[in-house]
Amino acid sequence: MAIVAGLLGLLFRSEIERTVRLWVSDPNWSHGFLIPLFSLYLIHQSKDSILGLEYIRDPLAEILAGRRPARLSPGQTRPCYAGLVLLLATLVFYVFNVVSPSGYAYFRPLSLILAIGSVVLFLGGRRLLARTWLPIAFLIFAVPLPRRYYVGLTIPMRKIAAVVATALLNLVDGLEAGSSGVVIDVVYKGRHLEPPLDVAEACSGMRLLMAFLALGVAMAYLHYRPLWQRLVLLASTIPIAILCNIVRVTVTGFIHVLADPKYTRGIYHDALGLAMLPLAFGLYGFLAWFMSSLFVDEDRLGRSNVIVRGRPRS
Repeated sequence: MAIVAGLLGLLFRSEIERTVRLWVSDPNWSHGFLIPLFSLYLIHQSKDSILGLEYIRDPLAEILAGRRPARLSPGQTRPCYAGLVLLLATLVFYVFNVVSPSGYAYFRPLSLILAIGSVVLFLGGRRLLARTWLPIAFLIFAVPLPRRYYVGLTIPMRKIAAVVATALLNLVDGLEAGSSGVVIDVVYKGRHLEPPLDVAEACSGMRLLMAFLALGVAMAYLHYRPLWQRLVLLASTIPIAILCNIVRVTVTGFIHVLADPKYTRGIYHDALGLAMLPLAFGLYGFLAWFMSSLFVDEDRLGRSNVIVRGRPRS
């Protein structure tokens, strides 16, 4: 395993170095440093399942029934040669992307993730891959999107934030605002404010969306709850991130017009962006609590209603 890991690191060294440089130089992908650590944490949380040492889900029910909680026997990992075939195909695809003029650079770091999954399948078999596929696939969140796709995704989010912020600014007496694309023109008390408000790329919400989406996947994986609730929580990360970004742009607009524009730049701008994280986590936690409160766990309800009757004292 160490030899294979060393060979993969040597083969994909240039892709790893290029990705790390983007994490350092581009603030939009600075969360990439945390993604591998999260993957290792997800594996650690499932270590008993990976080693085949998981206990039954509800040992208390077994104790109340007079039985000793059983432990599953360790599962055997067997090599799967389909993983070897997939690994060879991945390496051929990677080399083709490197040497071919029509190769696509975005697929190169993805080839490393696919190679890791292939190695796990080859050495540990389908049982091991079934327990580690999500931590491996989770690494995709650390791979920066191509620039043109990233910018293409930010433009609609910037326009949405500009439209909503304009509507809210118009609620203030003596203030007239109009949006054109990602630019908001403001007239306050008969004076046209210059320069106009520009919802920049940094205010698009993509940074929060990518980081929050990755965290949402991890939370849905770690918290035991019905599948439909996990899917709802995962899907909610997108509207929550967009809503928080709208709040950020709107608050920035009010500060720019009603207070002082200097409080919308530099460290103040970054601090307002960080303040959206507690808001996003609060909305996410409220949704999780709300769904958990919709239904009652029958097993827990049954255990809480157990009445122990004893012989009365004479």
